[in-house]
Amino acid sequence: MSLLRRRKPINESSDSKPLLEKEEEDPDADEDEDDGNGKNKKTPSKIKKKPPPPQSKWSCLDTCCWFIGCICITWWLLLFLYNAMPASFPQYVTEAITGPLPDPPGVKLKKEGLEAKHPVVFVPGIVTGGLELWEGRECAEGLFRKRLWGGTFGEVYKRPLCWVEHMSLDNETGLDPCGIRVRPVSGLVAADYFAPGYFVWAVLIANLARIGYEEKTMYMAAYDWRLSFQNTEVRDQTLSRIKSNIELMVATNGGRKVVVIPHSMGVLYFLHFMKWVEAAAPMGGGGGPDWCSKHIKAVVNIGGPFLGVPKAIAGLFSAEAKDIAVARALAPGFLDNDIFQLQTLQHVMRMSRTWDSTMSMIPRGGDTIWGGLDWSPEEGYSCSKKREEDDTQITDQAGAENAVCKVRSANYGRIISFGKDVAEEPSSDIERIDFRGAIKGLSAANTTCRDVWTEYHDMGFAGIKAVAEYKTYTAESIVDLLHFIAPKMMARGTAHFSYGIADNLDDPKYKHYKYWSNPLETTLPNAPDMEIFSLYGVGLPTERAYVYKLSPHAECSIPFKIDTSADDEDTCLRDGVYSVDGDETVPVLSAGFMCAKGWRGKTRFNPSGIRTYIREYNHSPPANLLEGRGTLSGAHVDIMGNFALIEDVIRIVAGASGEELGGDQIHSNIFKWSEKINLQLEKETSSR
Repeated sequence: MSLLRRRKPINESSDSKPLLEKEEEDPDADEDEDDGNGKNKKTPSKIKKKPPPPQSKWSCLDTCCWFIGCICITWWLLLFLYNAMPASFPQYVTEAITGPLPDPPGVKLKKEGLEAKHPVVFVPGIVTGGLELWEGRECAEGLFRKRLWGGTFGEVYKRPLCWVEHMSLDNETGLDPCGIRVRPVSGLVAADYFAPGYFVWAVLIANLARIGYEEKTMYMAAYDWRLSFQNTEVRDQTLSRIKSNIELMVATNGGRKVVVIPHSMGVLYFLHFMKWVEAAAPMGGGGGPDWCSKHIKAVVNIGGPFLGVPKAIAGLFSAEAKDIAVARALAPGFLDNDIFQLQTLQHVMRMSRTWDSTMSMIPRGGDTIWGGLDWSPEEGYSCSKKREEDDTQITDQAGAENAVCKVRSANYGRIISFGKDVAEEPSSDIERIDFRGAIKGLSAANTTCRDVWTEYHDMGFAGIKAVAEYKTYTAESIVDLLHFIAPKMMARGTAHFSYGIADNLDDPKYKHYKYWSNPLETTLPNAPDMEIFSLYGVGLPTERAYVYKLSPHAECSIPFKIDTSADDEDTCLRDGVYSVDGDETVPVLSAGFMCAKGWRGKTRFNPSGIRTYIREYNHSPPANLLEGRGTLSGAHVDIMGNFALIEDVIRIVAGASGEELGGDQIHSNIFKWSEKINLQLEKETSSR
């Protein structure tokens, strides 16, 4: 009975565990066995191996935590080493690799004996000036006088929808929404750095300080770059403050006139200011017709989009440029989908379309400046590293070959084309259906899309189809296109800006402020002793025209996008974008034409004959990572750290004239392209 009571079936249950453990207690023990000679011999016993312990599962969350932990540890280690090493160590390493570094321009020119002379006024461009919160909604609690734009952009990540709400302006008035006040940061810190470590004006300011400048002789004319230019005066009295500060700086510096240095859109803003300050009140500042002559020695424009930029069209049309289009191609649908209810591009479009300043950079001058369906000033441009040869150097034998090259040249005048074939084929073969007056039809979006409202949602499928069926758009039809797709935005825009060419500048209508920032519809001040410089980078592919396609997702999304599959090396087409020479943002034509031809000598746009100069800086990338953004860059913002440009600026503020600087410095075909533009001038351009 006892055996029966002890015998139990062996199974995988816990009852079998003692038996297994007993059998495995001494796996090295041997059993004794009689070998027949009275001796025992040992035979190995049967050993049951212990099953391996269960492996712990490594989840995706564990991997992410491990990865983030490694990044944080590496970051803090690098930060510690950076703070621990001597300040001269990066320079020592760089010099060990590349040789001795040149002196900064301020140090070099101080050794030459240059000293501070003329007071300096900086005019920042779009997006580079800081904006801070003075009044906000409940979601912005605790952000009083904290930067919403510039700095670390921390609020973009913490509360993105709240940030978009506070950065947007009223869609009807173009001013503050009810209960929100966002204002420009004041002082030199407003635009010295865009973000930590990313300089804008800081390098130039530091070099000016080396020859004796300080805050009382330098003034940052900060303004809310989202507003239309006239509205900066209406809301903040910014133009009046600039006028008062310039007058104060002249009075407190022995009557020495100021040198004004605008950058990017700040160039257009200061053009507006020069007309405003001399115009009669209440529309103008009441300074009188000789105010600029008395107070301004020179205007040194850096990267000025005098005639607009095609990049602005892509931004307003589809909330993208080349970089965004490539990102969409790499991650299809990511920026268009409702990920975490963000709908990124739709929110960007809704926000940016309330910024009236973006409409100041729509291309000006129409087809006369930018070209038509079958011609453009840059026709024949080669995007290869070698510059295209001058037409005068082409022999008769190469005539046929040259004709073939012209056939393959990009049609830059077609700023928007729906399809690569439309961008390339002769205009006579393109069948176009006029979109103007087309019935927009039923709404293309359901009610849920109203949270990210854009005016595309009021167009309907019929309106979207009409836009695509027009096939291709030049600079003149672009303005009509924007009126069709965004009537409310353009109603505000055309109340503050104009994009044409004046027939008669004596017409009283050109006294209205909407014309003051368009150099083709206004005149320079009567200041014959003043000088105007245009300083800009060249040698970088710069957006000029686009190949578009209809988006397959019309509901709750932007219906048009750049066709990144369109490529053609022969015509400078890459990722759906045709490129020309420029600084990556502003084409050479826009930055240089006015100083090359429109204002050169006494013309109807420059009746007093203000002397104009062009200084181009050929782009050269940094030799290694230790050089950061480089000291020879020609890129639109990075050029602010270009040593050659800074040296030119310092010489001007220290008293040098354009002739003493060396006159024009040209690397591009700006004069050749300018001659192709048939712009009526009252007086032939005189040579110096």
